[in-house]
Amino acid sequence: MATFVSPARVSQRLVSLDVFRGFTMAAMVLVNNGGDGDHIYPQLAHAAWNGWTFTDWIFPFFLWISGMSTTYAVAARRARGATTREILLQVLRRSALIFLVGLFLNGFPFGLIGDGSFTLATWRIPGVLQRIAICYLVGSFLYCWMPSRRFWIVILALFISYWALMEFVPVPGVGAGSWERGRNFAAYIDELVIGSHAYARTRPWDPEGIISTLPAIATFLFGILAGDYLRRSKSPGEGKTSWFFVTGCILLVTSVVLDMWIPINKRLWTPSYVLMMAGWAHLVFACSFFLIDVRGYRKGTMPFLVFGMNAIFIYAVSSLVESLVDVVSVAAVGPAGEGVRLSLKTWLMHAVFGPCFSPYNASLAYACAVVLTMFLIGYVMWRNKWFVKI
Repeated sequence: MATFVSPARVSQRLVSLDVFRGFTMAAMVLVNNGGDGDHIYPQLAHAAWNGWTFTDWIFPFFLWISGMSTTYAVAARRARGATTREILLQVLRRSALIFLVGLFLNGFPFGLIGDGSFTLATWRIPGVLQRIAICYLVGSFLYCWMPSRRFWIVILALFISYWALMEFVPVPGVGAGSWERGRNFAAYIDELVIGSHAYARTRPWDPEGIISTLPAIATFLFGILAGDYLRRSKSPGEGKTSWFFVTGCILLVTSVVLDMWIPINKRLWTPSYVLMMAGWAHLVFACSFFLIDVRGYRKGTMPFLVFGMNAIFIYAVSSLVESLVDVVSVAAVGPAGEGVRLSLKTWLMHAVFGPCFSPYNASLAYACAVVLTMFLIGYVMWRNKWFVKI
């Protein structure tokens, strides 16, 4: 169940990590809530297939951050005397709860509002929180069972297993070795196992599908490796910053080289994409860590702390809002003066944002308004020291 974290425990947190998490969450709310899907700036939408945009940073950043946070959470529990069994039971409970919250968000509002089109047959099972839950479960169990220095072997095994499945297992009607949209082994497995429970816009395959979860686990493990280094290293802050910069650059170069054989692709979560995003995560965190925790610059960090300290809660609320504005309808006047009913989102775009901005800027302004709304909710919680931890 969700609990409230005491201010004493919050004060012990790594501020730069909370700021990085907050930046990532604010960006996630921004890109998930464009006002008009036909008028979105390219960097605020996912890459059509191969390649990457700013939006493609966000999910892997959150997984990487979750992996780094896990090292501190496990160490804190062990310092309080918790046994490995107790830690793993908590991980199992938390993973199940995160998964169920994601499942709930996929179904909300369950046909109770709007056209009542919800059916169990098409209730999407995978999702963002579901993938986080699975990666958190596997990564945490590995972290409690083996030294993190062996994670490189696990990451390599995940990469090779994924590549071998995608490259050598034949797909009926397609053959082996295809990385094309909807015509690859990952899509085939999603259609076979998930079927109508996949994401409606990409069905029968799912962007958070089964096979692509294997390299996604590696993203989480890269975060654990980074967190374990930061927590254990005796180097001064400048030395740790240098390590993150150098490691990030090595990962970026490796991803570009690997892209010659395995494309950088978020929807397939390819190994080259994992390396690319882990490299960027190292570099962005290095900047946050150096400025905030090494140099002590805290000015301007408050908005990101607001998002970062209640990240999953804010994500859940923004998802609920996103669903509601699409199904709640309001009365409006049509082009010929007739009475019509529009979704609340469409009405806001036409009546509030559309008259003030160009189509692309109106869509961006709507997304910014949602971010501001989430910030205000988070700010009230932050000021009252209400920190919800699932």
